[in-house]
Amino acid sequence: MDPLSLKIYSSKDTPRLNYIAGLILGDILGLSWEITTDRRKLGKHPVINYSSVIIKGSFRIDPVSILFETGTCQQEIIMSEWKSLPVFFLTPPGSDIPFDIFAASFFLVSRYEEYLQFQADQYGRYTPLSSAAFRNGFLDKPVVDLWVKEFAKALLKMYPMLVFKRIEYNSLLTIDTDQAFAYRGKNVFRSVGGFFRDITLKTGKAGERYQVVAKGKKDPFEVFEYIIENIERNNTEARFFFPVGDYSRYDKNPSWKNEEYRKLIKMIAGRYMIGLHPSFRAADSSSLITSELNRLKSVVKKDILISRFHYLRLFTPRSYRYLTDAGISGDFTMGYPDEPGFRAGIARPYFFYDVEEDRQTSLKIVPFQVMDCTLYQYKNLNPDHSLEVINKLVSETRKAGGLFVSIWHNTSLLADVQWSAWREVFQSMLQIQKQ
Repeated sequence: MDPLSLKIYSSKDTPRLNYIAGLILGDILGLSWEITTDRRKLGKHPVINYSSVIIKGSFRIDPVSILFETGTCQQEIIMSEWKSLPVFFLTPPGSDIPFDIFAASFFLVSRYEEYLQFQADQYGRYTPLSSAAFRNGFLDKPVVDLWVKEFAKALLKMYPMLVFKRIEYNSLLTIDTDQAFAYRGKNVFRSVGGFFRDITLKTGKAGERYQVVAKGKKDPFEVFEYIIENIERNNTEARFFFPVGDYSRYDKNPSWKNEEYRKLIKMIAGRYMIGLHPSFRAADSSSLITSELNRLKSVVKKDILISRFHYLRLFTPRSYRYLTDAGISGDFTMGYPDEPGFRAGIARPYFFYDVEEDRQTSLKIVPFQVMDCTLYQYKNLNPDHSLEVINKLVSETRKAGGLFVSIWHNTSLLADVQWSAWREVFQSMLQIQKQ
């Protein structure tokens, strides 16, 4: 008998159960597995009994109903504790673990709660205040990964012949280039308007703007050499995201036709994987995503396969559907702008499951745990406290054997006194996150 072969007995074989079993047993633990609704086919295989019936010698999880339902409805979240971890969807006595790990993991990873009624923020975004993780105090833990580690130990006690794959921690730096330049790369109207605004408002930047635009001085937002130097020094894997949408109240990037901007994009694309940073309105517009994706492709002359929405503006599930339709295969938006932590309760890439259509999609979701402006803008933390937050998130991700992903902006790493402490945080993080 194949030592990795495992049977799941269930009264129903559903897409939801297949999806979450694939994630937990296949992707994370590396087991081969199969769902069966026929007890006669269990044979001598290790068995997870995902039903209310008694099967002697099986590992029993008494299921809650969510994986056998279609559509969405309000779910009751009652918290308990198992192995010092917060858990919900509790099971009755007789189960070998006290909660339905499949259902609870599905609820978090699929973002089931984001399909329900919620109070949006001023940009229409789902907020952490609406989430079970934030309300119950476990947003700072990748509970799905941690549950699976304990679940594996419990399975191994009953079935010592099982062999799990090695789970390894890793890290990834991502850079959002919302504004590549402070002054350069703007058309005449924006440049002249900015110059007179500097004079009128007495910002003290009129002279600097003139030196950059007219005299060829280096633009203060051009800190990409510094970023690349630190990536290389720390042997860090990195992704860069570039916006190419039209100028708007929320989109301040240069025109995708601007030669200086195109040169920057091509330089970065020659060294690292780059992705699309869809504009503010594109999160709710399939046509804008497609148009902007085609623009970026035309600049670099190759396919663009990854994305992250500007302002982290994400509408589940339609934004993800638009990305898939456009040809994007990986998205990096999964996280909150105003709270660090694990929005989907997991610290590793996974395939998006469309709850409304009840199917696993081909879109790979790469969650992030922390963003620079979450720390200094939304949370108003100083650099020292911010580094403590980062330290804890790296530690939790390392414990889970997950992928630690951070977001930084070039505008948070400027070469002036105001941002020097944040450069130190950035450099310290790159050291801390190393394996």
